[in-house]
Amino acid sequence: MQSSENEYLTIALPKGKLFPLAVDLFREAGISADGLTDSSRKLVITNEAQKVKFIISKTADVPTYVEYGAADIGIIGKDVLVESGQDVYELLDLGFGKCHLMMAVPKDKKRDKLTDYTHTRVATKFPHIAEKFFNEHGMQMEYIKLNGSIELGPIVGLSESIVDIVETGTTLKENNLEEIVHIMDASARLVANRVSFRLKFDRIYSLTEKMKQILTERAEGNK
Repeated sequence: MQSSENEYLTIALPKGKLFPLAVDLFREAGISADGLTDSSRKLVITNEAQKVKFIISKTADVPTYVEYGAADIGIIGKDVLVESGQDVYELLDLGFGKCHLMMAVPKDKKRDKLTDYTHTRVATKFPHIAEKFFNEHGMQMEYIKLNGSIELGPIVGLSESIVDIVETGTTLKENNLEEIVHIMDASARLVANRVSFRLKFDRIYSLTEKMKQILTERAEGNK
């Protein structure tokens, strides 16, 4: 007799930097699966004993899988979550994958104040966040969506500025760019599908509480 899909907890994980951190956290919380690696060619990895399915997806797709119920829960960066605008429950700030979203310009082309950049072009992976930010400052901008190295925008004359995430600032320095405005902080978040949160409440709530305990113990251990 086959198990009902409702018996499984389906978890969406993003490829990239957050993946191993997310896998470690789930493993510490008692949930894992054989072959759960970022390099796996399998896109869905199942642990039948625990009734868990892991979906390995592109980072930007995680909120979509969760909102539409293809995944019950997922881990995603706050920056991607806000940019996506997907309607999900944000359950927990996991504290890792910390970065911030900012505006940067070439050092030799800095202007006196932020509003001096009105009506210029900004290259970004986050056009929705950027537009909201600039609108709040009464600025009309032209947004150029890029998916690769955003720093190239000003270098090749595609844009006057960039809005992008920064962790250490090393890439900015290497490309002679300077941060001029801090837009928002970001870190990894645990999110849930709204229907799944009700139907699988006990399991999701229990897992969330385990993760909270793990993160608290980690923080105390680092003091």
